[in-house]
Amino acid sequence: MKLASLPGGRDGRLAVVSTDLAWYAEAAHIVPTLQAAIDEWDRCEPLLRALATELEHGAIPRERFHEREALAPLPRAYQWADGSAYVNHVELVRKARGAELPDSFWHDPLMYQGGSDDLRGARAPITLADEAWGCDMEAEICVVTSDVAQGTDAGTALNSILLVGLVNDVSLRNLIPGELAKGFGFVQSKPATHFSPVFVTPDELGEAWQGGRLNLTLRVDLNGAPFGRAEAGEECTFDFGTLIAHLARTRRIGAGSIIGSGTVSNRDPGGTPGRPCAAGGRGYSCIAEQRMVETIEQGAPVTPFLGYGDVVRIEMRDARGHSIFGAIEGEVMPA
Repeated sequence: MKLASLPGGRDGRLAVVSTDLAWYAEAAHIVPTLQAAIDEWDRCEPLLRALATELEHGAIPRERFHEREALAPLPRAYQWADGSAYVNHVELVRKARGAELPDSFWHDPLMYQGGSDDLRGARAPITLADEAWGCDMEAEICVVTSDVAQGTDAGTALNSILLVGLVNDVSLRNLIPGELAKGFGFVQSKPATHFSPVFVTPDELGEAWQGGRLNLTLRVDLNGAPFGRAEAGEECTFDFGTLIAHLARTRRIGAGSIIGSGTVSNRDPGGTPGRPCAAGGRGYSCIAEQRMVETIEQGAPVTPFLGYGDVVRIEMRDARGHSIFGAIEGEVMPA
């Protein structure tokens, strides 16, 4: 089942979307918003799934679904927390700012609390006030949870995953070092986050969803050219169950919380940091990684961060080549 939020009120109006992303049906007669559906998931999920079946069979009135019109599936959420499932990414980015990677990072996930009051749709512009801030994309996977009890273990936490989607966790790289030096974490260096047009239930992913990991290629294009083709199921140190359990160690998690994987990242098969797509590698899911590799190989970064007019596209396709979540496609524009 695929769900989207279309314009209408601050939290949008809920729609069920066909598997091929071509059609949608209004769900207001069942529940008005996605957050309301999550709050009463046991009641709403069977009714929404029945509506989705009727939509697939053309048995109900339907409208054309246009990804550009979709809001973030949750335009505002009770919580957005981003983890560090791909430790290779953490290692490269820390090297870029001269910081060592503690051994604990391989068994104790990193996580930060992001802003969840202004979550952006897939086609919303990436608004940037100053190009000198070093704007970067970070292509990720995310999940949406039901209520999770404090102290829940990783295996049990997997059962709390209601929906899966994609994220562009925009970062302002040149603001990060100064903020982290204060010892209080990200604030200004993490502007609004962008989400895929639809979120899907885990069963929609079939065999690609295994043990809290999504085993498909995350496609990242920059200005129409391949930038990243990382395999999301590989080198995923922490599955989503582990990330959720990490967050729940000392508190409850409320229904409708969004948990991110962190930037999807691969090494080359030989263990090297990776090569650009243009050089036959899998590329990168953020610019900071490519800049770090350039620094290692050439002594200094060459690839610039995002500037006005640049367009980032993030998408994931199934085994038949069909888009699963729709595409995040944002142009960098002056704020």
